[in-house]
This record gives sequence, structure tokens and C-alpha cells, in this order.
Amino acid sequence: MSTSSARSFSVFFLVLLLLNSTGGEGGGGRPPFACDPKDVRTKDFGFCRENLPTEERVRDLIGRLTLQEKVKLLVNNAGEVPRLGIKGYEWWSEALHGVSNVGPGTKFGGDFPAATSFPQVITTAASFNSSLWEEIGRVVSDEGRAMYNGGAAGLTYWSPNVNIFRDPRWGRGQETPGEDPVLAAKYASSYVRGLQGNDPQRLKVAACCKHYTAYDLDNWSGVDRFHFNAKVSRQDIVDTFDVPFRSCVMEGKVASVMCSYNQVNGIPTCADPKLLRQTIRGAWRLNGYIVSDCDSVGVFYDNQHYTSTPEEAAADAVKAGLDLDCGPFLGLHTEKAVQQGMLKESDIDGALVNTLTVQMRLGMFDGEPSKQPFGNLGLKDVCTPSHQQLALEAAKQGIVLLKNHGPSLPLSPRRQHLTVAVIGPNSDVTTTMIGNYAGVPCSYTTPLQGISKYAKTIHQRGCANVACTDDNLFGRAAHAARRADATVLVMGLDQSIEAEFKDRSGLLLPGHQQELVSKVAMASKGPTILVLMSGGPVDVSFAKDDPKIGAILWVGYPGQAGGDAIAEVLFGLHNPGGKLPMTWYPQEYLSSLPMTTMDMRSDPTKNYPGRTYRFYKGPIVYPFGHGLSYTTFQHAIAEAPKVVGVQIDGHRRYNTTGVFSKAIRVTHAKCNKLSLQVHVDVKNVGSKDGTHTLLVFASPPSDDHWAPHKQLVAFEKVHVAAGAQERVQVKIHVCKYLSVVDKAGIRRIPMGEHSLHIGDVRHSISLQAANLGIIKS
Repeated sequence: MSTSSARSFSVFFLVLLLLNSTGGEGGGGRPPFACDPKDVRTKDFGFCRENLPTEERVRDLIGRLTLQEKVKLLVNNAGEVPRLGIKGYEWWSEALHGVSNVGPGTKFGGDFPAATSFPQVITTAASFNSSLWEEIGRVVSDEGRAMYNGGAAGLTYWSPNVNIFRDPRWGRGQETPGEDPVLAAKYASSYVRGLQGNDPQRLKVAACCKHYTAYDLDNWSGVDRFHFNAKVSRQDIVDTFDVPFRSCVMEGKVASVMCSYNQVNGIPTCADPKLLRQTIRGAWRLNGYIVSDCDSVGVFYDNQHYTSTPEEAAADAVKAGLDLDCGPFLGLHTEKAVQQGMLKESDIDGALVNTLTVQMRLGMFDGEPSKQPFGNLGLKDVCTPSHQQLALEAAKQGIVLLKNHGPSLPLSPRRQHLTVAVIGPNSDVTTTMIGNYAGVPCSYTTPLQGISKYAKTIHQRGCANVACTDDNLFGRAAHAARRADATVLVMGLDQSIEAEFKDRSGLLLPGHQQELVSKVAMASKGPTILVLMSGGPVDVSFAKDDPKIGAILWVGYPGQAGGDAIAEVLFGLHNPGGKLPMTWYPQEYLSSLPMTTMDMRSDPTKNYPGRTYRFYKGPIVYPFGHGLSYTTFQHAIAEAPKVVGVQIDGHRRYNTTGVFSKAIRVTHAKCNKLSLQVHVDVKNVGSKDGTHTLLVFASPPSDDHWAPHKQLVAFEKVHVAAGAQERVQVKIHVCKYLSVVDKAGIRRIPMGEHSLHIGDVRHSISLQAANLGIIKS
């Protein structure tokens, strides 16, 4: 989109907002999904009586359905039941970082031409700001409810993606909160709370945490997600892959979990009762429904050949705990599975209890939508100035300053005639900035447009696109750099390089991009700034080590306001505080690391380097948690315990064994109140105000060979004025964050010296069993 067309669209949309700023139904409004008060046939049905308990209403409804009607409700495009006044419903809508046009449940156009498009998840994860994540969720659900009220969207959003960014090549890593399970878990629960609201009974919208589990490969070296069998140890399941999903269900109270395409240890996740019925619904107590990734049931029959007949596949899925099929498979084969005796009708009833309960909690059986909570939301609540300002704020908070030699940044906005050469294939992009699973943004500000607000610009793309297959445009780019007072190169990736269905082949900048950067930097007469747009890490060792490249910014995919956010950081209107949510590895890291190998821990005997900062100790480009500021912060621990006693549950009386002098099972400890407080003084010793991202890591006693080298245990945001000091209180739950998982998948608390790492500061805390001599392993 050109500058003029972007501005025209923005003006058009503002006029549209003004013309439609009254009314909560977004124009035509939505008729009741069920229980229309004008329908005399349904007014006396028990499921329409709002004063009855939800369980009773659901039971009444299921009791009125035939087997054929029940089967039609097992798929995403659930059929209508005209005799009961129930309309059809499309379950599939998406809201990864804004209401999305992926999925048939949402339709942009007409009264709703656009919605606020926030930065891609990997970018907002870099803010390490849980209150921001929750606020984004609240805004997205406002807009989702508004679109539902106007007949343009559903209420069930299959977001967020909380898979671990295990391998830097994964094309969908951009959708995730990064590589760390604690970070991903906090993101999951925060975003879900924002989407669903705080009412324990009624849902604003229904969120869904996906894709359960060990799903982090799409299509690599001839192996695709439809055929991949992830061989995962129990240790890695408990220690890494389950952590964000557990948090999503138990802390976020999410309404849905989606099972994935892949198999885990030979069993399709959507057919595994240990994963679905025993873990998600049993151990974690999901109050909601379990849905398949789209066509997953068909995939494990047609592609994986897990069962001999389609009826067996349908029966296996439902009996495992699957409640809803995104796809037609259960609708086609479940009735016959019942007729053949593979499945009982009561099994189907159990699945419908879970889906219908969520619909009841959403108010879909409460009659007139405009008279319900959130019924006043409409077009006036979409793309509001405050929503768009939040998108800008999220983009600024997610930008990470990787290098600042000199310092080269910030550029001075006070020099009225500052001329900036803006170069690169991502320098004037629009859709690239919003990543995947996005909708139609309210407007765009490209990097070029943003920089042009503060300086005169000379623009050259340098490469026709991110593939950068030739050097035909290099000469013009170098000439622009010679004429400018400063040069900004906006390089990186896009969905042609990393995407769903597409894993990366390597970590270097594509094509001739590296050559372009180096030649322009050599020609530039002023400071050269490299801005990287990507979802995954990039090996930019050449730029890190090049003295001609003064600064490097990683901006992820910064959303609709990305250009403004980049410009505000470049010119010092915003002091960057983002931190990397994933490790940036050198290209050589991949040499002995197949994507198909799931082990997190290193194995020197196999030349296997391990994965993520928790287990890998080799060379890196930039570490997890790296991020600079335009000022300097210093840390000092003001108050922290040196010894913490771990009380044993007095109800568990066993004989003592030697192993428990070293580690105590979490299930044997009194965990409820077992936490420690650490007070940290953060001082800004620089000349600029700034918001600091305080990261607290912990390392276990050195003799725990299967434990992580270190683990993120807490993070906080604190704004500190130049020359000032602020005290931050950090609470660390011992059982959750100072425990480790052994090879059997048992979480234990190691006794002995644990080390806390806060910047350059270290503090030792000794965990000691307070009444050890009563238990055994």
C-alpha cells in the first residue's frame, strides 16, 4: 500500500467510525443464536431458562437431541437444529494478535472493514510485560465481541499459540512467546485472562491454547507435521512442553485446548487419552472443551494410518477426550461408529456437555444479544484511538536494542535538516509487519513513513524483496547512503521465508542481504543502523562485529504501527527496554541438530548441543534475555533470604532414604505458602529516563546434572528516572520455580545452594529440609 492510499484508507475509516459511532450492534445487529424471546416454541424449554444452573440447562438440551443432531454438533461448522430454534455456528475464529481473518468464523468487510492489528506474539513477548499482554487480550476481545454483535465473527477464538519455540528454524515460532517455558506460561495465562474476562461463570469470548503438545515442526527436510512422530522423554514433557499448557488451564482458566497434528511417542495427540482425558481434563481440571487442529482426526486416519477404519478413528478420538473436530471427519463417521458398537451415544453426550457448556457461558442461549453483558459493544469499539495507541505502545515495548556502539542511537530529532537514507526490502512494507494469523489492520505506518515524520528521507529498496536474489539495486542504495547524514537498513525475513508449512533452512539473512548491508555500511558517511524484521533469530555475527554498523535493532513483526514504533526508538522518543525471548545462534549450531530430534538436554557423546539457553552452552550470537537501553541500570539486592526451610507434608510419613537428602518431591512438600521475597534496588545511572526489564534467573546446586544450567524464575518492569532508584519486590514460588524435573518426569526441589542471577549480581539461597526424616522417594 502506498503512502497516499494508506492515508486515504485511514481517513475513510475514521469517517466510517463517526457515521457509525452509535449503537452496539454494528449496523444490522445479530439475531439470537437460540432461545429467541419472540419464538413461542422455545420459551418453555429448560435450556432457555437463564435462572436454571448451567449444568441443568445443558442436560435438558442434550436430552432433546436425536443422535443425528448430536453428530452435527461435533464439527466446527456445527449444524442448526431448527425444531429447537438453534442456529448453526462456526466455531473457528482466530485472535492471535488481533481479530484475524484466518478461519471462516470471522468476515471483514461491510460494517467491519478492519480491526486493530497488534505486533506478532514473539514481539510482544519481548516486552516481558504481563500487564501489557492482558490488556491486549482485553482489547482484542472487545473488538471480537463487537464484531460478533454485528454478525461478523464468532465468540470462540482458537488462540493463543503457546508452543515452545524449540528450534530456531520453526516457521511458526513467530506465533509463540519464545523458548522459555516460564515466559510462555505467564504469557498464556495473561493473554487468556484478557480475552475471557474475570467472571468465573460468564465468558467474554472463549480462548483456546494450542497446539498440545510437542508441536514445533511444520515442514523440514521432507518431514511434515502430518506425519511427524515426536519422540519425547517424560522429563522433557513435564519440564518443558507441558508448562505453558498447564498454566493456561490451571491459572488462565482457559475455555479450550487444541490437540496437534503430530504423534507423540507413536500416538496421535488427538487420540491419546493420557494426554487429553487424563492430563488436560483430569489432572489440570479443564472447564471447557478440547478441539482438534483442523482435520487432525482425518490426518491420523488418512496420513498416519493409525486405525484401520474411519469409524475406529472417530471412536478413538471421542473416547480419548476430544469434544470437537475442526473438520468434517467426526460428522461423517461418528454415527456409524455408534451403530457398529465402537462408541456409545453417552460418549457423544459427554463431548457435547463440554462444548454446550462453553456456549452457555458465552450467553449464546440467553436470547437477545444486545441485552446481555457486552451487548453494547459495536463498531464504535473497533479501531478506536486508544486501541491503536496500545498497538503502538506494544510495538515500542517489544523492540530490542541488540547493539549500540558509540553510541550511534538515538539519532537527533533536533537537527531539522537531518537526512536519513532508508534502505532495504522491509523499509516500506505493510503486510510483512503484521506476520501471520493477522486480520485487516485499521491502518499502516511503514518504517519509511515513520522515519519521514522526523527527517528528510532518501529511499532505496536495495533488494526487490527479502529473497534478494541479485545485486542490481545495490549501487543506488550505496549512493543514497553517501548522500545522507545517517543510514537505516530495514532488512530481515517475511512469510515467504518463515511461515506455517514453511520451516527455515538456515539462520543467515536470505540471498544477498548480508552483502547489501556491508556495502551500504561501507559507503555511509554517517552512522549505519541495522533494523531486523523477523519472527525467528538471525545470525548477524557479521554486523555485530562490523564497526561500521553502529547499532542493531530487532523489531520482530511490529504490527500495524510498526513504522511509528521504529522511528520513535531511532530518534529517542522511546527508550528501548525489550529483551530477546529466544537465543540467537550462529549458523553452525544447526550442523548437528536435526529438527526431528526433540531432546532438550545436550549429549556430548552424540555431538548433540542441546536446545535453548536452559541446556545449551555453546557459542551464541545474542543470548536469551539480551537487550540494551539508552541508559545504564545497576542492580543491588536490598533484602533476600539466605536460608529457606522446605516443610514436608506431615500426612506423608515414610522411612528416610539417602536420595531425599538431596531433593524432595514437590508432591511431598507444603507448597502453598512456600515462597521467598527478594527486594532489588534498580538504579538508573545514565542520563535518560527508562523502563527496565528486570530478569531473575536461578541455577540449582551444581550436582543436579539433569537440571537446567539456569532458569528464568521471575520478571518485572520498572520505570526509573535518570539518576533515580526504585525498589522492586520479586516473589519466587519455591515449588514452581526452584524445582527441577528428573528423568522419570518427577518434579523435585533440590536441597542445597541455589544461585539467583540478576544482571551481574549473584545471591545464594540455601534450601534445607525442615523435617526430612519422615519420607522416602
